[in-house]
Amino acid sequence: MSIFLRDVRCAFRALAAAPAFTVAAVLSLAIGIGANTAIFSIVDGLLLRPLPYADAERLVILWNRSPGLNITEDWFSTAQYFDIKNSHHGFEQVAIAIGGNYNLTGEGDPERVGTIRVSSNLPTMLGQKAALGRLFVADEDRPGRTATAVLSYGTWARRFASDPGVLGRKIILNGMPYEIVGVMPRSFSLPREVMPTLDGAEQAEILLPLPLPADAAQNRDHEDYNILGKLKPGVSVQQAQVEMDAITTRLRKEFPEVYPPNGGLTFGIVPLLEQVVGNVRRALYLLLGAVGFVLLIACVNLANLQLSRAIARQKEIAVRTALGATRVRIVRQLLTESVLLAFAGGALGIAVAFLALRGVRLLGPQSVPRVSDVGIGLAALAFTFLICVLSAILFGLAPALRVSRPDMQIALQGTSRTSSGVSAIWGRGNSFRRWLVIGEIALCAMLLIGAGLLIRSFARVRDVNPGFNPRNVLTLELTMTGERYKDKTAVLAAYRELWQRLENLPGVSSAGAVTSLPLSQMFAWGPITVEGRVPPPGEKFINADVRMVSGHYFQAMEITLREGRLFNDEDVASKPRVALVDDSMAQQLWPNQDPVGKRLHIGGINDKDSPWITVVGVVGRVKQYTLDSDSDSRIAYYLPQTQYVTRAMNVVMRSSSDPVALAGAVKQQIHELNPDLPLYNISAMQERFDNSLARRRFTMLVLGTFSAISLGLAVIGIYGLIAYLVGQGSREVGIRLALGATRANIMTLIVRGGMTLACWGVGIGMGGALVVGRLMRSLLFGVGAADAATFIAVPALLTSIAFFASWIPARRASRIDLSTSLRCE
Repeated sequence: MSIFLRDVRCAFRALAAAPAFTVAAVLSLAIGIGANTAIFSIVDGLLLRPLPYADAERLVILWNRSPGLNITEDWFSTAQYFDIKNSHHGFEQVAIAIGGNYNLTGEGDPERVGTIRVSSNLPTMLGQKAALGRLFVADEDRPGRTATAVLSYGTWARRFASDPGVLGRKIILNGMPYEIVGVMPRSFSLPREVMPTLDGAEQAEILLPLPLPADAAQNRDHEDYNILGKLKPGVSVQQAQVEMDAITTRLRKEFPEVYPPNGGLTFGIVPLLEQVVGNVRRALYLLLGAVGFVLLIACVNLANLQLSRAIARQKEIAVRTALGATRVRIVRQLLTESVLLAFAGGALGIAVAFLALRGVRLLGPQSVPRVSDVGIGLAALAFTFLICVLSAILFGLAPALRVSRPDMQIALQGTSRTSSGVSAIWGRGNSFRRWLVIGEIALCAMLLIGAGLLIRSFARVRDVNPGFNPRNVLTLELTMTGERYKDKTAVLAAYRELWQRLENLPGVSSAGAVTSLPLSQMFAWGPITVEGRVPPPGEKFINADVRMVSGHYFQAMEITLREGRLFNDEDVASKPRVALVDDSMAQQLWPNQDPVGKRLHIGGINDKDSPWITVVGVVGRVKQYTLDSDSDSRIAYYLPQTQYVTRAMNVVMRSSSDPVALAGAVKQQIHELNPDLPLYNISAMQERFDNSLARRRFTMLVLGTFSAISLGLAVIGIYGLIAYLVGQGSREVGIRLALGATRANIMTLIVRGGMTLACWGVGIGMGGALVVGRLMRSLLFGVGAADAATFIAVPALLTSIAFFASWIPARRASRIDLSTSLRCE
């Protein structure tokens, strides 16, 4: 122990004697270790740490899929729920739920709250117990029971000031009374990323029972329900999926009219954690690899610094060796210094990681799911400790071994290898240092090319035409509920008055509404039948997106009218039904024909009672789901709200200036229309547009930051090596000048050597980048993994920077005084 403490004291003294080196080393390591700790904390919080539910590894979510109808994730009908519950033997429990947004009125100001109706077993299946009162009981799954509600802890604290007397009190949701019977624990959360309900909010604030009618097991309409399952112990997802495939095979045979052969009905089983993480997993692994590269580059630089410093200490090491110090003792002392540097960098790196994670939280859940679960815990601290030790070995061991056997005669005489020319500027004695720099440049090239691919992908996504103009558009959600709006006529009259009020506001040019706002996780689809179309064998209907619109929606969103007309005041319930189709639907269903005047009806070919709908116009296709996917290949049509009355709408209005400034005036107009109407999710459409790119932006920014850091470290590495070699080769420079070399010759020699290193590094890095590009292919959009522009621009950038990093010390070398350089050392 005393030997260890003596090594530590000596290491402290040695580092204190070289403050510039110590500060540079600690800062470089802090950046590398801090970045690794931050990204590992995110990976730990998202991928390694289980969800906050009992037996979370056995929880799964189910999806209804019909790939032949371009449906990759659909919800379930109640009949499908019973099909699974009664036929699948791999589940310990199965629960059903449906989300919704309700108007909460009564005590306090009216507000819109996220609710979720659940079967009574869902909270207990998730391992929950009530913090106050009780959860649901089995009887509440049957109709006719008193309507009850369980509040989330946050709603209880916010709306009722954590009053324990809240039990038994009534709340009014959409005009109906519900008795409060319990409060969920503080730790409970059921966000949309866990339970992506069809019409739910981002967070479930109130839980309601889900009483199912007597015919629920036969009802195959209204596929609006989520299904969660808990696998039996020992049953894998793969085993459960095999049994599920058998169920869907049977359903396709028993109900061919509902599940046609061309649809290819399947029920997918997805682990709940995988559902939450989604497509961010590959991006996080990419970033984890990137920060590893940054740390490696930092270690390479420090290895070069340590080697330079150790060579400068050769006389000290020779004296110690002459006094009896063994090679092991010398290596141990030098490694102790490296360990102290690593742990100092690690301590500062934790602070860097805290700041980085704070920045991640500011970016919001659109960038990183489960962002509230991300923090620096014990696992992250253990990871930091591990990379500190590894870093110390990486940058300390090679230099320590290199100088632990000094040339005693040269070292004790006070001369250096430069005198004899062995370590001249490009002599063999410095090959190890050169290979370190080549490796550094190669890693930097791989990072820069990866970042370049993401930047070009992001630019391509940003350039995608969404089919509408998001600028200067204000959006909000509104639902006409309560006693005043039980009649459909009253609903339509209220919306008509609202459009007049909004369009009279200064700066507002048009206002309207739609049931499914683009890029907002809102969608609805269903079967349609086209008049006169002969379906191919096995097809019972065509699947299409449907959206109800009101007011001047198309004008407010600047969606282009291609043919025909838009809806007008004449399109009322008493007149023939009309529709608008997007140009994708027009091209697919009526190629080389005029779609205006064509007819379709909702439902399959056997739905004889469904009225025919006449197409009166064609509008531009809208990116409904995301900007960077092909999900919008599903065709879409629009129906007028005046013929298909809908209470819940997404209001949009176009302004001539900043739309957010309109929010106050809009709230006032709605309050004057009805003070009990809550409006919610007020935001600019541009904000929704930007949020849809949040995860791409996050990955691009983080990898771009790491690449910039690595580029800075690589430049320091090249400059440091060239400057060191020039300093070591000053005698050679003097000899060359004395023999007739010009200063231009000297500069060319040195710059050529630096550029040789850069070209080797860039060449190796480009080869590695081809592999990295293939691994990150799923993150790219509109560019290939070997994008020519990126693979040309990055090498050009790196070689240009390498040229200037070499040119500066070369210029200094060419101005060396001849007499000084030839003077004996």
